[in-house]
Amino acid sequence: MAMLPPSYQNLEGLIKKLRGNDNRLLLGVTGGIASGKTTVAKMLEEFGAPIVDFDLLSRKVVEPGKPAWKKIVEYFGKQVLQDNETLDRKKLSDIVFGDPEKRKKLESFTHPEIYDEFIEQVNQIASATPDPVIQVVIPLLIEVNLTYIFDKILVVYIPQEMQIERLAQRDGISAVEAANILKSQLPIDEKIRFADFKINNANSLKETEAQVKELWKTLKDIQQEQERT
Repeated sequence: MAMLPPSYQNLEGLIKKLRGNDNRLLLGVTGGIASGKTTVAKMLEEFGAPIVDFDLLSRKVVEPGKPAWKKIVEYFGKQVLQDNETLDRKKLSDIVFGDPEKRKKLESFTHPEIYDEFIEQVNQIASATPDPVIQVVIPLLIEVNLTYIFDKILVVYIPQEMQIERLAQRDGISAVEAANILKSQLPIDEKIRFADFKINNANSLKETEAQVKELWKTLKDIQQEQERT
């Protein structure tokens, strides 16, 4: 299930726009649901790695009046809007769930806008920060085949039993419901196979911080090596 919109089927062009001609390093950050990706990303941000969050991008491009919002309303009708004109994401999700044609139509409206915004944010960061390590948080990065865009991939993980427990607690659902949600995602063991770096977030914050600190040092070493070559 490739996430590339038609305008970016030229992979070389897309990668060139994202990686630029400087010494930036693009780090794709992903992991299992409720594994603590946000916690780890914030720790990395404190070390100096700005965040681009795909969840936020996907919300930004469908704000009222934006091109993607207009196309969605034109195609699906005003039934997908709330009283304040914002999208009713739950209703829209219910409509496209199980209907591949409508889902593809929705993606054709949103994905090009998300990519344009993504490229713009990455380049804004790179122009304002010398030699940045830019972390891009994408929950389904591996499922939607985006690994090739990044210089390195980081997977944040915890054991499955802990995932179920944390997800149930976070979302106020039963352990059975949480387990069913996990079944819809790629198993964490599969995701880890794609990782250049892994953070085990199962223990204390202090232990996670120690891993993040070591990762930051490694990323900066990689950048220095890139600069030399």
